[in-house]
Amino acid sequence: MNSMYFTEEHQLFRQSLQDFLKKEVVPHIEKWEKSGTVERFIWEKFGEMGFFGLAYPEEYGGLNLDLFYTVILLEELQKINSGGFAANIWAHAYLAMTHVNAEGSHDIKEKYLAPSITGEKIGCLCITEPFGGSDVAGMRTTAVKKGDTYVINGSKTFITNGVYSDYLVVAAKTNLEAGNKGISIFIMDRDTPGISATKLDKLGWRASDTAEIAFDNVTIPASNLMGEENKGFPYIMQHFSLERLIMGINAHARAEYALDYAKQYMSERIAFGKTIDRFQALRHKFSDLYTDMTICKEFNYSVAYRLNKGEYVVKEATMSKLKSTKMADDVIYHCLQFLGGYGYMEEYPMARLLRDSRLGPIGGGTSEILREILAKMIIDNKDYKPAT
Repeated sequence: MNSMYFTEEHQLFRQSLQDFLKKEVVPHIEKWEKSGTVERFIWEKFGEMGFFGLAYPEEYGGLNLDLFYTVILLEELQKINSGGFAANIWAHAYLAMTHVNAEGSHDIKEKYLAPSITGEKIGCLCITEPFGGSDVAGMRTTAVKKGDTYVINGSKTFITNGVYSDYLVVAAKTNLEAGNKGISIFIMDRDTPGISATKLDKLGWRASDTAEIAFDNVTIPASNLMGEENKGFPYIMQHFSLERLIMGINAHARAEYALDYAKQYMSERIAFGKTIDRFQALRHKFSDLYTDMTICKEFNYSVAYRLNKGEYVVKEATMSKLKSTKMADDVIYHCLQFLGGYGYMEEYPMARLLRDSRLGPIGGGTSEILREILAKMIIDNKDYKPAT
């Protein structure tokens, strides 16, 4: 552990989390990977342990701890080798709940944030659309105000927790002519008439429920608007720092897991009379991969430190996601190669790791989009500002 960032209390938390995951989660992973459904009881167990409340106010049942507790949670979730299960947890805790906490009224927080912290309610964040992808400003879902209600029409796709969640945080256009200045954020219950979800069949993240969601004249109270009308785009952009850093941390953690597993395997696998960790070609390749992982990890820790202090680190978080997800794909690809034919077998962890990791450069903004965002900041000197 890096003592620059982690205290003894952090270490104790990591150990208790590891014990919890080993006892309560790992025995069910294979079942959830096959069924694509994470059973409800585990959400409540996470809530009982306080894991959903790490970053949230004590007023609503949270623990209000520093960001490195979240870093530990993210890292350990990656090391049980189910990207889908991990995604279910962090998409609830740091995508949906982040918006509820930041933009929700006191009444909304009492109704949705408090039971989200206890694991009684599960949330999903609905931004991406079938025709938009990473182009958030180009969304077509509309919210038309009628009296003291809004009527929502449109669709979202690639939504984690999109099938089994209890509530949805939804971005929609409230001013069609205003481009990205006409987006607002709403919250709505799953059982609101007009909401339907179709489960998507994915290459990886098999344990998570990912959905395409349709809104057909969904009518919600005007009080379900979160924050100010037409300020949704800045709200979304403001939270991208955390989302991108989360995906960067996830990437370095799964790469580290892959390297640890490969190192152990190489120390036991004998070829031509010696363990394969004695062959120079493999030793040197492993050293390169380990170096790449460590550089990303240290950078991610430094960005987390700055974010924890309240700095607006959208540029650095974008770099984190861009480089760490590419690194993780490369590391896992070569770790699978270290295992030879066994790496291609489902009973070994590398096949699933490879599939799960491939979403890293796609989800939460593709690498191509991130490069253009960085180019605007670095070359065009564009200065993004926080919404609040």
